[in-house]
Amino acid sequence: MDLMILNTLIIVGIVVCALLAATLKKTMSAIIALAACGAFVTLEFIMLQAPDVAIAEVAVGVTLTTIIFVVALAKTGGESEK
Repeated sequence: MDLMILNTLIIVGIVVCALLAATLKKTMSAIIALAACGAFVTLEFIMLQAPDVAIAEVAVGVTLTTIIFVVALAKTGGESEK
């Protein structure tokens, strides 16, 4: 029963973060919401007993993608747009 509640909370976190990433106006906030979504997906992979996929998701989906987005945003000056 406890695992079902935890699994439900993780899935709700994925959906909320995905909706935030799609609807937020500020680009940096959307990037952070996307990283949080990836973190929740990593937790779901751990719950599904797939640690190899969870490691790949945290390495590529959360860390590398977030770094690339933040560096690209800094280099293009995207946050200064109105």
